[in-house]
Amino acid sequence: MKKYNLPVILLKGLVLLPNNTLKLEFDSKNIDNNVIDESVLFHDNYILVVSEYDIDNPNKIGIYSKIENMLTLPNGNTRLDIRGIKRVEIVNFLNITQTNEPLEAIVSDIEKQKIDETEEKTIINKIIKEVKTYIKSIPYVSNDIVNIIENEDSLSKIIDIVVPRISNSKEEVLKYVDVIDVKQRSELLLEDIYQKSEMFKIERNIDLKIKQNLDETQKEYFLREKIKLIKEELGEKSLKEDEIDELKESVSNLKCNDNIKQRLYKEISRYENTPSVSPESSVIREYIDCMLSLPWEKYTTDNTNLVSVKNELNKSHYGLDDVKDRIIEYLAVKQMSNNKKGTVICLVGPPGVGKTSLASSVAKAINRNFVTISVNGIKDEAEIMGHRRTYVGALPGRIISSIKKAKSSNPLILIDEIDKMGIDNRFDATSTLLNVLDNEQNKTFSDHYIEEEYDLSNVMFIVTANYLENISEPLKDRLEIINISGYTEYEKLDNAK
Repeated sequence: MKKYNLPVILLKGLVLLPNNTLKLEFDSKNIDNNVIDESVLFHDNYILVVSEYDIDNPNKIGIYSKIENMLTLPNGNTRLDIRGIKRVEIVNFLNITQTNEPLEAIVSDIEKQKIDETEEKTIINKIIKEVKTYIKSIPYVSNDIVNIIENEDSLSKIIDIVVPRISNSKEEVLKYVDVIDVKQRSELLLEDIYQKSEMFKIERNIDLKIKQNLDETQKEYFLREKIKLIKEELGEKSLKEDEIDELKESVSNLKCNDNIKQRLYKEISRYENTPSVSPESSVIREYIDCMLSLPWEKYTTDNTNLVSVKNELNKSHYGLDDVKDRIIEYLAVKQMSNNKKGTVICLVGPPGVGKTSLASSVAKAINRNFVTISVNGIKDEAEIMGHRRTYVGALPGRIISSIKKAKSSNPLILIDEIDKMGIDNRFDATSTLLNVLDNEQNKTFSDHYIEEEYDLSNVMFIVTANYLENISEPLKDRLEIINISGYTEYEKLDNAK
């Protein structure tokens, strides 16, 4: 078989078959311009076109083509009309590693496939008949193709003409490049025509089924249902079904009691049966996400070495020896009694003496996650207990939000400026906060939004205040008051250093 070399154009995203013309435009600085010059000067405008080709795998098929028209545009770019002539076998590539040289390939002609004349004519008639039927059923395919193929007597040429005109993607056309046997290509074409006709019938039936149940005002719902039915016909799951499976898996892996899991499975079932366009769908999904993000049974390990705790406090705060001793005593009593119940530390002092930073240092020293809640000006108890989901824009309260932020069920929560809680005749936020801090009650704390009990007995609370007299007496009874006075001149000097 005779071998010869040709300059090569590598197409990306495009496919050229024999008996078809492709229009291309090249940048003036593109290396492909060298390929064009070589084709014109040394190969009588002939060139090899290769689609989606891996140059590391030779012995593939390329399209022997000719440049029929070449035009230089005002911007310096080159526009070509390239006509595919025949398939040729690629033996090897040249100049692969030389980036400044045009790519060439050594090719050889493919022996022409022989086919019985009567058989060829029979297949041609069959293809023309099926193409006509296909065009009648598919409204967006032009009937000009029939006029073209009716005047052709070559089966190979008819197939190459039909394929690009009925294909919806380059992948569909690309599979015809490497098929040498013309009978095999004809079978492949007929299979594609039958498949596309059947898919169009299914799509049309889906449209009719949906239109019977929906009106024009439900356009978005109609489109979603259409996608769902198409996926069902293809045997694929819908996006929402995948989402439901992921949520159920997350619930099964969640460390919490069975009541909470059953509640979540119930909510997931509601979410699954609620149309995506319904506002209720997003409300349910937000609730599920909130419940899954809570650290139900996640705990950090406390540092029980009080000497280490004292050293950590000394590193972060100079002076305040009496305050540090009171804190160490408080931690020692809780540790020795091994009891979660007891009073809550209340740091009282003027602004700027380090109440918040001291609480943060305590959390770091005992190895607990630290979050801060400011209750300055809070009047509505819903700020602490959360809003019920019947309200638009409902959210969990500040306590549960802090637990979620802390990512553990035993953080140290600092409730800042407890003496500045607002007073209102309609609401009593102080009493609500009292329930949160009371170890007898907070073991079964129930936020209005999550509607499930959450154990706060493992949480260590520290509160701060500027003025002790502004705290209500019932709340004050549950607090371990630790006064932090202002720094002395020497302590301020050391802090400044």
